[in-house]
Amino acid sequence: MERLIAMPVPGRCRRSWCGFVLGLLWLLGGVAHAATALNGAWREARPGDTPQVVLDEYHAGLLRSFDPSLLQRFPGSDRGSWVVLAPQPPWDDAGRMLTIYPPTLGAVTVYEQGIPRMLALDDFGATIHGHGRLAWQVPAGTAASAAILLRFEPSSLLSAPVRFQLQSPFEYARQDAQWLAFASACFAVMLAMVLMAVCFALMLRDVTYAWYAGYILCYALIQGIQTGFLFHPMEWQWLAGATLLAGSAAVALSVAFASLFMMRFCELPRYAPLLRVPIVALAVGMILLVLMRCSRLSLLVEVAQVLLNPLLMIGAVLLLVVACVAAARRSRQAWFFLAGWTPLLLLTALTSAQVGGALPQLDWLNDASLAGGAFEAVVLSIGLADRALRLRHDRDIVRVLADHDALTNVFNRRAWTERASALLSGGPPRPIALLFLDLDHFKLLNDRQGHNAGDRALVAVAKALNAELRPADLLGRYGGEEFVALLDGTPAVQAMHVATRLCRRVHRLEIAVGDDPLLLTISIGVALRREGDDVESLVDRADQAMYDAKLGGRNRVSLHAGSKLPPDGPHLHVVEKRER
Repeated sequence: MERLIAMPVPGRCRRSWCGFVLGLLWLLGGVAHAATALNGAWREARPGDTPQVVLDEYHAGLLRSFDPSLLQRFPGSDRGSWVVLAPQPPWDDAGRMLTIYPPTLGAVTVYEQGIPRMLALDDFGATIHGHGRLAWQVPAGTAASAAILLRFEPSSLLSAPVRFQLQSPFEYARQDAQWLAFASACFAVMLAMVLMAVCFALMLRDVTYAWYAGYILCYALIQGIQTGFLFHPMEWQWLAGATLLAGSAAVALSVAFASLFMMRFCELPRYAPLLRVPIVALAVGMILLVLMRCSRLSLLVEVAQVLLNPLLMIGAVLLLVVACVAAARRSRQAWFFLAGWTPLLLLTALTSAQVGGALPQLDWLNDASLAGGAFEAVVLSIGLADRALRLRHDRDIVRVLADHDALTNVFNRRAWTERASALLSGGPPRPIALLFLDLDHFKLLNDRQGHNAGDRALVAVAKALNAELRPADLLGRYGGEEFVALLDGTPAVQAMHVATRLCRRVHRLEIAVGDDPLLLTISIGVALRREGDDVESLVDRADQAMYDAKLGGRNRVSLHAGSKLPPDGPHLHVVEKRER
């Protein structure tokens, strides 16, 4: 972001390791065909300079030489800088294109046979426009050996290092198409992640996705301005006069959104509660700087310009440290944040070093920032997906705990009633049987052996009932020693057989009530669904049938008197003797 830094727009925005690979591949593809060799020389502009004076000094060897194929920074001054490029043999008089990469946010004047012509990202005239770079077509008839004179105009923006290439129109068009495909793919990934996040923010009503969308959108805006993508090919002419303001606002807001996103994404209230305060302060401070910058009051604008760079540097380190602390305290999402954030800080350091003259051969670092935005968007989206799955898993666990009896692990009364109501009200009419089960002599068991023995007996009975019933049957604990089971698609005779098996299964557990030979058994009442039945009415009839079984001697099954049964089918099943 150094090109957006100098005056009101600070700091290179965050980058990503993925950008190294993608940028390098693009670079290798772009230099597959050698460009025309160039010699270069430059000096700062002085009062009274004319193009001819500069060219005469160049031929006299009075200008500083440099290698145009490597990144070179021309220091900003009140009058700008002169640059002379001399094509080297073998010369070719065919059409040629001069490109300046990366494109400067300031203007560059090129002299066509002494006539000045302005090159700028926000130029929308009917000229050849480079994508991701400034481009100028050498006029036909110009000698292949003729020197090319440029002037980098004065600018309040920090001058970024650039390199020059002189290419054939075919090679220029090929590289231009490569860059357009590369940049379009990166912006498409970022915008797709933004749209996804906005949709989830609205559907889930989770502001975490909104902060993420704001952060990635601001980053895309920064890269769109820095690379010129918003000017060409997007043709956003309305942005031409507001580049400085939009760039500075996007940089500050990206940090603010990143701070708010990180606070919720990394769960700082849980893993680093004390560090929430500086993170919130950073976000608020960045928003205030944007308001100050947009106020158009000279004093506030100057204060915002002075504070923005230091706050960006402090904020970048703060976010890194806080994410490391949260990760060390086992915040799973903090690792996703670090995976996208840490490489960007390293890349920012490399690009900052480039401004100081280091690493002139790594010109692909500029496009690495664009690929880095797409990479970071994908990494954080994966982190959001992982977070959503984890929250859903936690919610499912909580729901299971809320729906199941803590002792027996079958449905509790509320959950069983909800599911039974849904089963009774849904689907076509079909036979449904309800079994009401009550343990015999359970109070006596508690009195003689204690409540721990009673709890163990309830657990054993629940496991036995679950093993005997089908997975689709609804089994729940209705009260202290009372259980209910809803059998879907089960006629009367089959329901009686199922209930009888349950009685026998419990009896075979041989749970002694006391020192005497009395065993824990179960009495079951069976009721069949009638037209207009709800859960309450069905349970009432099954409860009445269960009391009939109790009165009949316990350890048996009783069908409610009003339920229809074949003439040869008994309404009472005696299971076994209640004693050994």
